[in-house]
Amino acid sequence: MFSSGSRSTHSSTGGTVSYFAAAIVRGSDGWTATEIDLSGAADIEEVADLLREVDADAQVSLLFVESDETYLAILRLDDGEDLRVFGSDSVFAEESRLGALLIGDVEEPAIDLDSVAGGVDGHRGEAGEDEEEVGAVEADIKPVGDPDLLVDLGLPAHRLLELCARDGMLPSDVTAEVCQTIGCGDEMEELREG
Repeated sequence: MFSSGSRSTHSSTGGTVSYFAAAIVRGSDGWTATEIDLSGAADIEEVADLLREVDADAQVSLLFVESDETYLAILRLDDGEDLRVFGSDSVFAEESRLGALLIGDVEEPAIDLDSVAGGVDGHRGEAGEDEEEVGAVEADIKPVGDPDLLVDLGLPAHRLLELCARDGMLPSDVTAEVCQTIGCGDEMEELREG
Protein backbone atom coordinates (compact mmCIF):
# COMPACT_ATOMS: atom_id res chain seq x y z
CA MET A 1 0.00 0.00 0.00
CA PHE A 2 2.82 2.43 0.76
CA SER A 3 5.41 3.29 -1.86
CA SER A 4 8.94 2.04 -1.47
CA GLY A 5 9.69 5.49 -0.07
CA SER A 6 7.44 4.97 2.95
CA ARG A 7 8.99 6.53 6.04
CA SER A 8 8.87 5.84 9.75
CA THR A 9 8.70 8.01 12.82
CA HIS A 10 8.44 7.24 16.53
CA SER A 11 5.03 7.04 18.15
CA SER A 12 4.14 8.51 21.54
CA THR A 13 3.89 4.96 22.88
CA GLY A 14 7.49 4.16 21.97
CA GLY A 15 6.94 2.18 18.74
CA THR A 16 7.44 3.34 15.20
CA VAL A 17 4.78 4.65 12.88
CA SER A 18 5.09 4.19 9.13
CA TYR A 19 3.76 6.99 6.96
CA PHE A 20 3.56 8.20 3.41
CA ALA A 21 3.44 11.95 2.75
CA ALA A 22 2.63 13.17 -0.75
CA ALA A 23 2.49 16.80 -1.81
CA ILE A 24 0.18 17.42 -4.77
CA VAL A 25 0.51 20.95 -6.12
CA ARG A 26 -1.29 22.71 -8.95
CA GLY A 27 0.66 25.34 -10.81
CA SER A 28 0.46 26.86 -14.28
CA ASP A 29 1.40 23.51 -15.87
CA GLY A 30 -1.19 21.47 -13.97
CA TRP A 31 -0.74 19.02 -11.09
CA THR A 32 2.56 17.55 -9.91
CA ALA A 33 3.20 15.07 -7.10
CA THR A 34 6.22 14.79 -4.81
CA GLU A 35 6.91 12.68 -1.74
CA ILE A 36 8.19 14.69 1.22
CA ASP A 37 9.90 13.81 4.49
CA LEU A 38 8.21 15.15 7.61
CA SER A 39 10.63 13.68 10.15
CA GLY A 40 12.42 16.98 10.77
CA ALA A 41 9.29 19.09 11.20
CA ALA A 42 8.81 20.42 14.73
CA ASP A 43 5.32 21.88 14.28
CA ILE A 44 2.51 22.34 11.77
CA GLU A 45 4.02 25.57 10.44
CA GLU A 46 7.21 23.72 9.51
CA VAL A 47 5.08 21.14 7.69
CA ALA A 48 3.38 24.01 5.84
CA ASP A 49 6.82 25.41 4.95
CA LEU A 50 7.84 22.03 3.49
CA LEU A 51 4.67 22.09 1.39
CA ARG A 52 5.42 25.66 0.21
CA GLU A 53 8.93 24.59 -0.82
CA VAL A 54 7.54 22.07 -3.32
CA ASP A 55 6.35 24.94 -5.53
CA ALA A 56 6.38 28.45 -4.10
CA ASP A 57 4.14 29.68 -6.94
CA ALA A 58 1.52 26.92 -6.73
CA GLN A 59 -2.10 28.05 -6.78
CA VAL A 60 -3.18 25.04 -4.70
CA SER A 61 -0.90 22.87 -2.55
CA LEU A 62 -2.23 19.70 -0.92
CA LEU A 63 -0.45 17.33 1.43
CA PHE A 64 -1.82 13.82 1.96
CA VAL A 65 -0.33 12.01 4.96
CA GLU A 66 -1.25 8.36 5.44
CA SER A 67 -0.18 6.72 8.69
CA ASP A 68 -0.05 3.02 9.65
CA GLU A 69 -2.75 2.10 7.10
CA THR A 70 -5.21 3.66 9.56
CA TYR A 71 -5.16 7.45 9.55
CA LEU A 72 -5.26 10.17 6.91
CA ALA A 73 -4.54 13.87 7.24
CA ILE A 74 -4.98 16.39 4.43
CA LEU A 75 -3.46 19.87 4.50
CA ARG A 76 -4.16 22.63 2.02
CA LEU A 77 -2.56 25.95 1.13
CA ASP A 78 -3.94 28.41 -1.42
CA ASP A 79 -1.21 30.57 -2.99
CA GLY A 80 1.02 29.51 -0.08
CA GLU A 81 -1.34 30.93 2.56
CA ASP A 82 -4.35 30.08 4.76
CA LEU A 83 -3.46 26.60 5.98
CA ARG A 84 -6.50 24.32 6.28
CA VAL A 85 -6.35 20.87 7.90
CA PHE A 86 -8.56 17.78 7.92
CA GLY A 87 -7.95 14.56 9.86
CA SER A 88 -9.82 11.29 9.38
CA ASP A 89 -9.81 10.48 13.11
CA SER A 90 -8.91 12.51 16.20
CA VAL A 91 -7.27 9.38 17.72
CA PHE A 92 -4.37 9.92 15.29
CA ALA A 93 -3.25 12.87 17.46
CA GLU A 94 -3.19 10.65 20.56
CA GLU A 95 -1.38 7.69 19.03
CA SER A 96 1.69 9.24 17.44
CA ARG A 97 3.94 12.28 17.38
CA LEU A 98 3.11 12.68 13.69
CA GLY A 99 -0.62 12.73 14.43
CA ALA A 100 -0.14 15.27 17.21
CA LEU A 101 1.99 17.39 14.88
CA LEU A 102 -0.60 17.39 12.08
CA ILE A 103 -3.96 17.50 13.87
CA GLY A 104 -3.15 17.95 17.57
CA ASP A 105 -4.10 21.64 17.52
CA VAL A 106 -7.19 21.21 15.34
CA GLU A 107 -10.11 22.20 17.55
CA GLU A 108 -12.86 22.65 15.02
CA PRO A 109 -14.77 19.36 14.70
CA ALA A 110 -15.71 17.96 11.32
CA ILE A 111 -19.37 17.30 10.46
CA ASP A 112 -20.99 14.63 12.59
CA LEU A 113 -20.87 11.20 10.95
CA ASP A 114 -24.61 10.74 11.50
CA SER A 115 -25.13 13.41 8.87
CA VAL A 116 -22.79 11.49 6.56
CA ALA A 117 -24.99 8.42 6.80
CA GLY A 118 -27.91 10.58 5.68
CA GLY A 119 -25.81 11.99 2.86
CA VAL A 120 -24.79 8.50 1.79
CA ASP A 121 -28.43 7.43 1.65
CA GLY A 122 -29.28 10.49 -0.41
CA HIS A 123 -26.33 9.91 -2.69
CA ARG A 124 -27.34 6.28 -3.18
CA GLY A 125 -30.88 7.28 -4.10
CA GLU A 126 -29.73 9.78 -6.69
CA ALA A 127 -27.06 7.64 -8.30
CA GLY A 128 -28.87 4.33 -8.00
CA GLU A 129 -26.01 2.67 -6.17
CA ASP A 130 -26.76 -0.21 -3.88
CA GLU A 131 -25.48 -0.58 -0.34
CA GLU A 132 -22.60 -2.84 -1.33
CA GLU A 133 -21.21 -0.21 -3.69
CA VAL A 134 -21.43 2.53 -1.08
CA GLY A 135 -20.11 0.37 1.77
CA ALA A 136 -20.88 0.34 5.46
CA VAL A 137 -20.04 3.44 7.47
CA GLU A 138 -17.93 3.06 10.60
CA ALA A 139 -19.40 5.11 13.43
CA ASP A 140 -16.37 4.87 15.75
CA ILE A 141 -14.10 7.36 13.99
CA LYS A 142 -14.07 11.05 14.86
CA PRO A 143 -12.96 13.23 11.94
CA VAL A 144 -11.56 16.64 12.84
CA GLY A 145 -10.81 19.86 11.05
CA ASP A 146 -12.23 21.25 7.83
CA PRO A 147 -14.06 18.69 5.66
CA ASP A 148 -14.87 21.47 3.15
CA LEU A 149 -11.24 21.99 2.16
CA LEU A 150 -11.70 20.27 -1.23
CA VAL A 151 -15.22 21.46 -2.12
CA ASP A 152 -14.08 23.93 -4.79
CA LEU A 153 -12.01 21.14 -6.39
CA GLY A 154 -15.09 18.93 -6.78
CA LEU A 155 -15.16 16.88 -3.57
CA PRO A 156 -18.03 17.78 -1.19
CA ALA A 157 -17.50 17.49 2.55
CA HIS A 158 -20.04 14.68 2.95
CA ARG A 159 -18.19 12.64 0.28
CA LEU A 160 -14.80 13.08 1.99
CA LEU A 161 -16.28 12.07 5.33
CA GLU A 162 -18.08 9.09 3.82
CA LEU A 163 -14.85 7.86 2.20
CA CYS A 164 -12.97 8.12 5.51
CA ALA A 165 -15.76 6.33 7.37
CA ARG A 166 -16.36 3.56 4.83
CA ASP A 167 -15.61 0.13 6.27
CA GLY A 168 -12.55 -1.49 4.71
CA MET A 169 -11.13 1.68 3.12
CA LEU A 170 -7.42 2.22 3.74
CA PRO A 171 -6.01 5.76 3.78
CA SER A 172 -4.37 5.02 0.41
CA ASP A 173 -7.78 4.09 -1.02
CA VAL A 174 -9.25 7.36 0.21
CA THR A 175 -6.31 9.34 -1.18
CA ALA A 176 -6.64 7.59 -4.55
CA GLU A 177 -10.37 8.35 -4.80
CA VAL A 178 -9.91 11.95 -3.68
CA CYS A 179 -7.12 12.52 -6.19
CA GLN A 180 -9.11 10.91 -8.99
CA THR A 181 -12.05 13.17 -8.19
CA ILE A 182 -10.06 16.40 -8.10
CA GLY A 183 -8.06 15.59 -11.24
CA CYS A 184 -4.63 14.45 -10.04
CA GLY A 185 -5.16 10.69 -9.82
CA ASP A 186 -2.53 9.84 -12.44
CA GLU A 187 0.10 11.98 -10.73
CA MET A 188 -0.51 10.28 -7.38
CA GLU A 189 -0.45 6.83 -8.94
CA GLU A 190 2.87 7.57 -10.70
CA LEU A 191 4.34 8.81 -7.43
CA ARG A 192 3.38 5.60 -5.61
CA GLU A 193 4.76 3.43 -8.37
CA GLY A 194 8.00 5.41 -8.62
